[in-house]
Amino acid sequence: MPMLRVLVLESAGPVEVAGRMLAPARGGLSVAGKPVGALWRAAGDGPHEVGPLRVRGEVEVRRTQDGLRVVNLVGLEDYVTATLGRELYADWHPETQKAQAVLARTFALYRRAAGNAGFDLRSGDSDQVYGGVAGETPAARDATRETRGEVLLYDGQPILAAYHSSSGGRTASAAEVWGRSVPYLESRPVGGEEDSPDTYWRARFTGTTLGRALDPLGLHLGRVTEVRVGARTASGRVQSVELLGTAGRGELDGRALREALGHNVVRSTLFEVRESDDGFVFVGSGHGHGVGMSQWGAEAMAREGADYRQILATFFPGTSLTRAAEQ
Repeated sequence: MPMLRVLVLESAGPVEVAGRMLAPARGGLSVAGKPVGALWRAAGDGPHEVGPLRVRGEVEVRRTQDGLRVVNLVGLEDYVTATLGRELYADWHPETQKAQAVLARTFALYRRAAGNAGFDLRSGDSDQVYGGVAGETPAARDATRETRGEVLLYDGQPILAAYHSSSGGRTASAAEVWGRSVPYLESRPVGGEEDSPDTYWRARFTGTTLGRALDPLGLHLGRVTEVRVGARTASGRVQSVELLGTAGRGELDGRALREALGHNVVRSTLFEVRESDDGFVFVGSGHGHGVGMSQWGAEAMAREGADYRQILATFFPGTSLTRAAEQ
């Protein structure tokens, strides 16, 4: 079974792993105050305690220039199960679970092939949310087992298996979000997302709050008095925003503005901006970057009778579903 190196945490100070307290030390690291060199390993299948997680497989702690790096060496199928239980609701349709299992496995192999120094994936939402043993729901175990080894390929290679919570009615292309065209990541209409809590959302900001949020980006506009959408992408998402403040004027990429205000507050770049008595209201739809599979859209398809193969073919046209050789 393929093995993955999952970055669980990085720390400038001590960390507790498998009941041992490890700390940076001169020339390496120490365990319970005793120098052990630059690498310490909790061997065996586990589970091992690593901060807030319990994980299967070995755990390696390495001394780095900035402190300690903790990496979990875990089998691919165990990783898929532990991720699936954190990326989907446990009571969602089995076919949605299986589609997500294929994507989690494919995304992991895509990242592993990229050859990141020291690890393959991060454990947080910058890659996929890895829950360790706590993520291993019964639904996750079933979906992993029933799709064991299955991945999506394009030109014989694992695809960039992008997904998001809900699209707001149409997915975005990779070109409009990440600036590069990907044949299987084109904009597509999505139905059935009405049950998503993010079908319609609102976020309120005062002009002062907006101004302070932009300061770290180098836009020192003071209190923001005007917000105007400058351009939109082909799928209707905000490409640029023009802002006027008491101290100046500026323009900002829609994704950068969302990041500055908080991904879980401004839940997507599919929004409009309206003035309010004390500032502005962002009114939007969808949650996430919008590229690839909409999880709520996939769930609607499953409940209407589609199987996971049909779901994947809909969101990733031109790809092939293949059982990869275990190595």
